[in-house]
This record gives sequence, C-alpha cells and structure tokens, in this order.
Amino acid sequence: MSRDAIRVVVADDQELVRAGFGMILDAQPDIEVVAEAADGAQAVEAVREHRPDVLLLDVRMPVMDGLEAARRVCGEFPDTKVIMLTTFDIDDYVYDALYAGASGFLLKDVRRDDLAHGVRMVACGEALLAPSVTRRLISEFAARRPSGPAAVLRAPAKLLDRLTIREQETLRLLARGLSNAEIAAELVVSEHTVKTHVSNVLSKLQLRDRVHAVVFAYEAGAVVAGEA
Repeated sequence: MSRDAIRVVVADDQELVRAGFGMILDAQPDIEVVAEAADGAQAVEAVREHRPDVLLLDVRMPVMDGLEAARRVCGEFPDTKVIMLTTFDIDDYVYDALYAGASGFLLKDVRRDDLAHGVRMVACGEALLAPSVTRRLISEFAARRPSGPAAVLRAPAKLLDRLTIREQETLRLLARGLSNAEIAAELVVSEHTVKTHVSNVLSKLQLRDRVHAVVFAYEAGAVVAGEA
C-alpha cells in the first residue's frame, strides 16, 4: 500500500455493507480502509483515532445517527471529508447532511467503480453527488432551504461582492450542477481556468467544497430554484 494512500473509515450498522464496501475499497491500490464502525459514536471515535481522509457514513445508525456524527466530525476534523450513504435517491436526511458539512452522498447500490471514484473525488477536494440525482437534488434542496441549528450557511448577498464577475458566473454554473468541463464550454475557457475560478470561489467565501458553493449560491440569491 502506498504511503500516499487515501485513508478511509467505513461506518454502517449493517455488517455486510461495511464488509462489502471495505473489501471493494481495500482492493484499490491507492485506498486503505483503516477502520470500520457500527454506529455514529464509533465513527466519531474512529476518526479521532485514525484521522482518515474520508469517512463513509450511513445516514441511519443506532446510538448516534449519521447526521450528528457528520456534524461532530466536520466540526472537529475539517480535513476529513464525509460521504453520506443512503438507500434513497432523495432523502430528507441528505439536505441536513449537506448543511452539517458532508461533501456529498452516494446511494448504497453504487457500483464498485463509482464507489472508489467517489472516494478519490472527495479526497482531492471535489464534491460528490450521485450522478443520477445531482440536478434534481440541487433543485429540491434549494426549494426546501432548510433552517435551524443544522444550517451552516446563511449567506448574505453582499458576500458575492468578494468575487470577480467571472467567479460569480462560475458560481452560478456550479449551482446548476455543471461539471468543470461543462462550465468551461459555457464560459469558453479551459478547464484549468475553471478550476482556478472554483478554487478562488471556495477560498474567498471560505467554503468547504463545491456542494457548499451550491448551497451558498442559493442562500445568497445568486440563483433561484428552477432557474437551470
């Protein structure tokens, strides 16, 4: 195993799910499963002990559910990226999970190649939304606009002034669910330039990743639900 391997903790209350995901990921030359957890409390402890790059976290678990575990991990260990696991395409818990700081979610019936790819994406700072539901999730997420203690973003529109015109355009396209390649085509620039714009957006607005840039865009009124 490479010393630069992506370190992963898998947390799910179903032993077969944990074992299956663990076997798939451990078979990858650049990924190492360093611990498993059967509930949210164990997941938090495993992160404290192993400081993984990525935590795969089931939404519904005993003792401490995935949402509370995500809040604690994202608050205490910002370098650990959280991927929520869910059985449903659109699950109410997913919206709260994104606000709690998760970098995205995967469906439990994900293909093995997509699972490994998702872990790699999140580990390198990308956001992850299941491809089959990305745009629908964004639209419904914006329409629901969760509130309360789970919300980590309440974005004043004036913060948009920190961005250049090009960066604001990039943010709006991100909020429509476009990939870097699609944004590049839309703006008629290179993908490298788009990556620079995205990096600047995240840095200037102090956002964790692309998912939270989408949340910010809706919260700040840069885009509205259904605009895409």
